[in-house]
Amino acid sequence: MANTQSGVREVIPDIGGIFTLDQGVIQELPSGSRVLEASSFNPSAWTRTACIKVQLPDGSLKQYFMKCVTEGGDVMMEGEFNSMTELHRLAPSFVPRPYAWGKFHLASPITHFFLCDFIDMKKEIPDPIAFYDRLAEIHLNSQSPTGQFGFPVPNCHGKIVQSNEWDPSWTSFFTKLLVSFFKIELGINRPWPEYEQAFEVIVMTVVPQLLDPLQANGRVLKPSLVHGDLWEGNPAINRSTGEPVVFDASAFYAHNEYELGTWRRETIKFGPSHFDQYLQIIPPSEPVEQWDDRVRLYSLKFNLAHMIGWPGAPSVREEYVSLSC
Repeated sequence: MANTQSGVREVIPDIGGIFTLDQGVIQELPSGSRVLEASSFNPSAWTRTACIKVQLPDGSLKQYFMKCVTEGGDVMMEGEFNSMTELHRLAPSFVPRPYAWGKFHLASPITHFFLCDFIDMKKEIPDPIAFYDRLAEIHLNSQSPTGQFGFPVPNCHGKIVQSNEWDPSWTSFFTKLLVSFFKIELGINRPWPEYEQAFEVIVMTVVPQLLDPLQANGRVLKPSLVHGDLWEGNPAINRSTGEPVVFDASAFYAHNEYELGTWRRETIKFGPSHFDQYLQIIPPSEPVEQWDDRVRLYSLKFNLAHMIGWPGAPSVREEYVSLSC
């Protein structure tokens, strides 16, 4: 998917450019709607985005947000649509309402899209109290349809397809997720035997030591719906309401503390106050004394995703080596 953005530029122009909306998108709008304008919007690492201004059949005006991608776009757009649908169902003011995903009829290269409400956002980290109230509401109130960890369809963390097959064991599910990302990362970046040996120690020893106790000695671990990629670039503030809003989800049912893993990465701007606010609402799982180590373990998956998307981050590999010691 390395040429995704350059490919989709052939379909949607640069920021502010006006373009003719494809019939595949138009057919997903309310019947009788009239498209007033389709213009390209903010850039994204793996996709192109657009704002679509529409006059609805009753004469009212509405704006839609559209995201497009070429190579591998069907998995990415279907996955995001299903992720956002599940999150919106639980917290409608926190997540833009998704409407559809599909394929352009006439585009070459083949282009898939995701369509949701357009929200005028202020790109800054929301107030921790309001933000974590909404996030905890999703974690607490969600119910896995199978009672297991996973998601009904594959989706993507950035441009990386993550396999979400249902699994009753969180240790097993997380191990498979971590190993799949490690294999992709190893194929992109240079070999390093010490790093590979460290990863084997983590998978064989550290993961079961930290995750098996969550479902041992009669403990029941609830699969909670997580956003899945909640770094500081994916929340914002709704200018109209002043409320927090999140987007770009790669959701699945997980241990709720998995959501916090990305905040442990050194480059992420979420800090101790954000952890403290979340833990006031949802305390650490038992055994409590392993909480910090678990979150550090979860951060490794997000570090792998970063190394896949932006190759050449040796300090991240060193984190694996240090954790295995």
